[in-house]
Amino acid sequence: MSEPHDHRHGRDDEDSVSYYRTMEIAVRSLLIEKGIFSAQDVRRTVEAMDGRNYSRGARVVAHAWQDGAYRARLLANGTAAVEELGMQVGPLKLVVVENTPAVHNVVVCTLCSCYPRMLLGLPPDWYKSREYRSRVVREPRAVLADFGTALPADVTIRVHDSTADMRYMVLPMRPPASAGESAAQLERRISRDALVGTAVIDR
Repeated sequence: MSEPHDHRHGRDDEDSVSYYRTMEIAVRSLLIEKGIFSAQDVRRTVEAMDGRNYSRGARVVAHAWQDGAYRARLLANGTAAVEELGMQVGPLKLVVVENTPAVHNVVVCTLCSCYPRMLLGLPPDWYKSREYRSRVVREPRAVLADFGTALPADVTIRVHDSTADMRYMVLPMRPPASAGESAAQLERRISRDALVGTAVIDR
């Protein structure tokens, strides 16, 4: 059962939300009535979705930091590389973009809240806000500064707009101080915001 999220990038005012919410309830009720799945199935799925966090994304990044060949595969085909670790991202394309000393990547969904939920859990409120969705495209450096992320003037900032069938995740730079650390130690260094690009891992 796919997650209940409209990705058609239409209007996002209250009327459209109410319409799609009403349609979701009607279709769900009909499917339960027809015995396609039960109310308990819906509850378990929602609970599983609510219980997700960014730990899966952190695991992917830590593995890429430790295994150069895997890192190359992750950047070439994020969906397939994640599946190597036994994770599924659903019927969509996952694109992983790498931060470097010269380039910093930031992820947004300008028209709704498309987000790699299977890897990062539910999107934070600020990611869904109109202010973030509009400002990060126009003035990404200022938005990053609001998050406490100050980048040198010579670093290029690239903003990636998620779509209905494509999600982005950032591969942060590995901090030099992490040399020799285990996968578990590396995972603890990684934050959700770093995987979206609004933070860096500097220690």
